[in-house]
Amino acid sequence: MDAESEAGIERAKAWRAAANVRRRGMSSPEPSEFVKASMNLTITDLTQRFSTATILDRLELSTGDIQSLVLVGPSGGGKSTLLRILAGLDVPTAGSVTFDGATLPREETGLRAYRKTVGTVFQAYNLFPHLTALDNLLMPLVEVHGLTPQAARERVREPLERFALAAHAHKRPAQLSGGQKQRIAILRALVIQPRRMFLDEPTSALDPEMTAEVLEMIGELKALGTQFVLVTHEMGFARRVADDLAFVGDGRILAHGKADEILTRCPVSRVKNFFDRILA
Repeated sequence: MDAESEAGIERAKAWRAAANVRRRGMSSPEPSEFVKASMNLTITDLTQRFSTATILDRLELSTGDIQSLVLVGPSGGGKSTLLRILAGLDVPTAGSVTFDGATLPREETGLRAYRKTVGTVFQAYNLFPHLTALDNLLMPLVEVHGLTPQAARERVREPLERFALAAHAHKRPAQLSGGQKQRIAILRALVIQPRRMFLDEPTSALDPEMTAEVLEMIGELKALGTQFVLVTHEMGFARRVADDLAFVGDGRILAHGKADEILTRCPVSRVKNFFDRILA
């Protein structure tokens, strides 16, 4: 059995343990009881141009072994473009991305295989409006990942319980709140048991109460050992969940390190001025 399959099995065990805890009315297990997976990311000379516009300009980043990377910075600075490249959705003009020693392919066949191993969540929910929440979860498992309908239902049952969404499984998207739709979208990415997840401002279209629902879910994902890269403007949440925080501006990484250091003690004037304005 390869490491990727073993990681999926461990995540399934974590979901079962958490679901059992919820059914017994006990408090959630401590994070240390769940499997912890880490990723090591190296980005070299990454450039992305569209026509005459340079969106990413020879961007460089190297992390140690981390579970979560949070990307912050001004709108238009390149965060979402970077995330799409990391998720294998776009091919850069130049440069390379390496996760755990393996460089992302540039050809479509290799990228298609890579995309099957990761989960991606966008600002829009991208749920099929004519399908129930449950069917939105089952479709990629059956149509893309080749599970039988019975195996797919078994795969999603415990995560639905874990994240308190089972009661909404047979509703269509129009019957769900914005927070519920986004949580279903996150769960759809999660149930494929991805090696890592990419989340692009998943709370940007939500009101404060719904934002809290989604952020709580992402916090639980970290407790379950899920690797993820997150783009967000929620700086308090970024401080809580980021192993590493990277500030993206002008198409480059202007600062990178631990969240507290970047948010409160960054020596880069552009970054310091940004946080002085938004955290005041």
